[in-house]
Amino acid sequence: MSDWVLQACGLVKSFKDGQRKIDVLKALDLNLATGQSMAIIGSSGSGKSTLLQLLAGLEQPDAGEVLVVGECLSNLTGNQAATLRNKRLGFVFQFHHLLAEFSALENVMLPHIMAGNKPAIAEKKAQAMLDRVGLGHRTSHRPGTLSGGERQRVAIARALINEPACLLMDEPTGNLDRHNAKQILVLLKQLQLDLGTAFIAVTHDLELASQLDVQFKLLDGKLVN
Repeated sequence: MSDWVLQACGLVKSFKDGQRKIDVLKALDLNLATGQSMAIIGSSGSGKSTLLQLLAGLEQPDAGEVLVVGECLSNLTGNQAATLRNKRLGFVFQFHHLLAEFSALENVMLPHIMAGNKPAIAEKKAQAMLDRVGLGHRTSHRPGTLSGGERQRVAIARALINEPACLLMDEPTGNLDRHNAKQILVLLKQLQLDLGTAFIAVTHDLELASQLDVQFKLLDGKLVN
């Protein structure tokens, strides 16, 4: 198995705006090691979210390739890529994207069931994951009855239930107040220590960025220190 959890090699991505071509990523390289945390900061429109989409295989680059635990996404079929995402990658977003009609426990169970596990096994694992993020007492609550910080903790538990090699996070503290943002940072660092999960956080939160192992700025289509 590769020592690199996630690699991007020469990623190029552009978009058309009418007659104008906008170059978003320009031969971008990235290497994330097992258990490593990385912050990527940048101005609005710099391409941070586009980069995450490419790293997840949700969009295709114009050139270059992405490798997840040594597997090149461009060599996989759509179904194979979806399976790899489900098993190897977790996702946490600024807006948690929890299913409003499901309880916290059911939201966390869902990726494990989609991976082919029996509901009883998924329920047991989801309960354990919610315990780990400090929400074992809130399993029956629906998202609408949880605070913003609690909803983000549920989203993190959901992202981790399949024990991914890497979490991809888009502004994970961007919709939280400072107190809750600090709690999420403490939680992520503890999970990194306990589970050995690597993660990339695209963020405007400089305090969060400063606490991660490495920091990069996305500038003119490339990552710079």
